[in-house]
This record gives sequence, structure tokens and C-alpha cells, in this order.
Amino acid sequence: MNPRRDFAARFDDTWLLAGARTPWVDYCGALGGVSPTDLGILAARAAIARAGVDPTAIDSVLAGSMAQADFDAYMLPRHIGLYSGVPIAVPALMVQRICGTGFELFRQAADQIALGYARLALVVGAESMTRNPIAAYTHRSGFKLGAAVEFKDFLWEALDDPAARVSMIRTAENLALRYGISREEVDAYAACSFERALQAQSQGLFDAEIVPVATEVFELAGYESRAIALPRRVENVAADTHPRATPADVLARLGPVYPGGVQTAGNSAALVDGAAAAVVASGDVVRAQGLEPLVRLRGVAVVGVAPEVMGIGPAPAIRALLARCDLRLADIDLFEVNEAQGAQTLAVQRELGLDLQRLNVNGGSIALGHPLAATGVRLTLTLAHELRRRGARFGVGSACIGGGQGIALLLENTGASVRAL
Repeated sequence: MNPRRDFAARFDDTWLLAGARTPWVDYCGALGGVSPTDLGILAARAAIARAGVDPTAIDSVLAGSMAQADFDAYMLPRHIGLYSGVPIAVPALMVQRICGTGFELFRQAADQIALGYARLALVVGAESMTRNPIAAYTHRSGFKLGAAVEFKDFLWEALDDPAARVSMIRTAENLALRYGISREEVDAYAACSFERALQAQSQGLFDAEIVPVATEVFELAGYESRAIALPRRVENVAADTHPRATPADVLARLGPVYPGGVQTAGNSAALVDGAAAAVVASGDVVRAQGLEPLVRLRGVAVVGVAPEVMGIGPAPAIRALLARCDLRLADIDLFEVNEAQGAQTLAVQRELGLDLQRLNVNGGSIALGHPLAATGVRLTLTLAHELRRRGARFGVGSACIGGGQGIALLLENTGASVRAL
């Protein structure tokens, strides 16, 4: 019996060519009426164009979306591929690892390339938090007289883990108790996330990632057209909408989710809609076509942790990843830990002893938002561009996963001059 329970792989010749994402737009905002499929098509088309490859050369489409946010949600990966110009013969796969889905897309793309199934893979995470349904699972056979009508908010109910009888927010509270994290520390961290995101936004650091969204029609010869239709008087959306001046004293006025707790609506990940896409390539394609990739994908690791402290998942995942890739924490220049909750991120930081000056340097999901399946792709793109800007070599992106998992991904900037940060 293998005593190792982590699920880790190392990749030596797999490359992230380019990527693109829509702006992250607040819940019930300008993107609230748009299907995640159409957001995914827009991001995918932009990613392919930026990668400098012909869409007909794509060998595999991998897409993720957590919510059943439209009646054609089953076809989301297939429709994204087809309306992005990928050949009709190329298959598409839906990928789901909850908040780790975006990173899982890269893992599966790298696996497909390593196994010879593909040389170019399109990965897309698309999520509409706004369009999460109000759902019922017990009324297919009708409504009985006097029985409860069980329509519930899918988005709210999905925050509970019935196995551990714990909500995702409660898991962060459990970590706050375990690591001695105070409300003041969580609010201070959240304020820093907002400040860093605003600074990055004002300096144009997200511009290389973002493709603006406008009302647009997507045509596919021989098939029905698809479209993005923005609200009246909204011509386009070109920037993330959630970052705003949010000092710690403002956050301190918000009531906790649980009495005496540390987590509030202000120091937890924001609800937003958006999509992100990237093109992953084999080294053979990169060399044959003379392409200039953003970074090399070096490895991915996934682990399981106790559901009641699911937020600590990035810590053992990062350790497993670095062990598999023969690296130490000190070798990593930048870390991205998805900010599901402020206390959760600080718990990971304390467990690993991470330098806050190397962690989420452009803000995180508290400030920008967390469109579940798309977040890992966004974090990977943000990390890749920041490595290039700084001339740094290694970066790790990671996320906790509801139900008790963690995932981590290692990027290497091979063309950079490595320097200590």
C-alpha cells in the first residue's frame, strides 16, 4: 500500500502560451444576464488570438463551470470550442474540482499533452454566480398537499458541506481558532488585498489579461448564432468592478457571519461573474512554430484534507508540489493563494511561513472576486505576467477546495533573469 496520498505530477516540456479573461464583474451587475458559455467563448477567442496559433490546430478543449447557469450548461465545453473556431472533430470535456477547477484544467491539459493525446489544448473556466439557479430536487413527481415546497437558492445552499455539517465560512472560523487569527488581523489582510488590487489596476497590471466585453454576436457556419447582450446604456465592460477603497476601519464596522467570528462579507471572497481562458502547448509545437510562451508549466499537486478545515488545503498541496519538483519554499519567488476567506488565507500563510510581500502581490479574490471555475485560470495568468514583469523565476498558484482538498500549480519563467525579491 502506497503511504503517499498526494496526487502530484511534474512536467518538463509543457508551456502556457497566452491567455485572456473578461473583467470580473460584481454579482447582479453588467454581466449578470450573460451565459457563462458566451463569456467563455469571448475569453477563448482572445486567448487563441494572443497565443498566435490557428484555432484549427487546437487538439483538445477543456472547460469548467460549477453552476448550472443556463439550460444548455451540459454543452458548455463543446459550444465554447465550436464557437471559438476549434474543428468539429476535436472533443471537449467538462472539468470540475470546485474552486480548484481552473488549476485542474491545466493539470489535465498537461496530462493530455504528456500522453500524446494533444499538442495544443484550450482551457477555459467560465462562471456566472448571478445565474446560479433557484432549484428544487424533489418535485419531479409533483407537489403533495401540505408538503413543503423545497425551492432553494443553489448558490447559498452550496456553501454547506453536509458530511461535516459545516459551512465554508465556518471552516475559516475553525482555522482562525486553530491558528489564533483575530478579527483585526483578518480585516487588515482584507484591506491590504483591496489596496494592492487598486494599485495594480491603476498601474494597468491587469490590462494584459483582460479582454473587454461588449454586445457581440458569435457566428458558426451552419449553426445557430450565439451572442452577448449587455444591459441598455452599457457599451462595454473593460475593468474589474469590485476593487474599491476599503480600509480596515470600514471593514471593522461589518458584522460577522457568525457571532464572535472573524469572517464578514467584506473579508471574504466577492461574488462576481467572469471567464478566463488559456492555450497550453507541447514543447514540440513551441519550437516548431517559433512561439514565445509566457511561462513553463512545471507541476501540479492535489491533496485531501479534513472537510472542517478545508481552507488549509493549499499548504499540503504546495508542500507535495515542491517535493515532486525538487524545490523548497525558499526557491519560490511569488505565491498566489486564492482568498476564499481572509482567515483561511492567513492560516495557509502561517502554516507555511510565507512572506506576505511575496503573497498575492496584486490583491486577491477578496478584492477582485471569485467566479469559482474561472479563478484558477485567472490566478495562473496573473502569476505568469507578474513573474515576467519582475524577472522572477518560480511562482506557485493554489486554492482550497470545498469538501476538503487543496491544489497547487508551479510555473517557471525560463526567460527571466532570476533575482531575489
